[in-house]
Amino acid sequence: MSVFSSDMQLSKIKHILENYVSLPFSSDTIPGAIMESVLALVRNGSVLKTYDFVDVIQKDLKVGWQVKSTMEATPVTWKRAKISNALNLIQDSNKSDHGLQVLGDAIISFCNTHAHESMELYGLDQIGYSRLILKKDLTVTYIERVLCTRSSPDIFKSTDYTWSWSSQKKTTKKEQLPALHGTNVHTGKKDWAWHGLGENQLHFSGERKWWPPSEGTQAVSFSFPGPDERMSLEDLLDMLSSYRS
Repeated sequence: MSVFSSDMQLSKIKHILENYVSLPFSSDTIPGAIMESVLALVRNGSVLKTYDFVDVIQKDLKVGWQVKSTMEATPVTWKRAKISNALNLIQDSNKSDHGLQVLGDAIISFCNTHAHESMELYGLDQIGYSRLILKKDLTVTYIERVLCTRSSPDIFKSTDYTWSWSSQKKTTKKEQLPALHGTNVHTGKKDWAWHGLGENQLHFSGERKWWPPSEGTQAVSFSFPGPDERMSLEDLLDMLSSYRS
């Protein structure tokens, strides 16, 4: 039982992704749906296509993965976090530091509960993080790490964060509502941004500390092909024709 792929499986994931980005119609991004399908294929799992915490599961191993794929500068949307009693909690957060912490704790509890629900629903013993990082220099890094286990089900600790509302910003196009920021007490850096006054998106920039060479993470990297290294459309059509003949 392990969320970690073997060296052979990592090599296969890398090989499939390299072939994908070599296709004539591929862009300089790799959609999350592609990464989910590749992981499920290599690990003999299933893509869920639901709004559950896990995106891919392997029932026999009792493991599942949350899958993310973004450009390195794009914050990960952890979830649309619709917090119970949000209106009252937001009002209280504007009155005191205690109110801020209560609202922040509710967000962290929401994240942990979402993972717990998938663990119970699918009978999982481990949930892992499958992450594709697309970099400006057109290199790609794929990482895996354990998020939680049945014996240690919480991913985050509420005591690791303090909370504050950002200032309201105005741009030339629209007014940007304040977001609730969660600052890591150990690093002093912002890990969370909850847009609870808008569409409830919860961005998690703290996952950067999971990027290699962080402890507990395994990774494999490759580069996007140059313009002359991509398969031509003609070659692709010829290849598809040969399979049908």
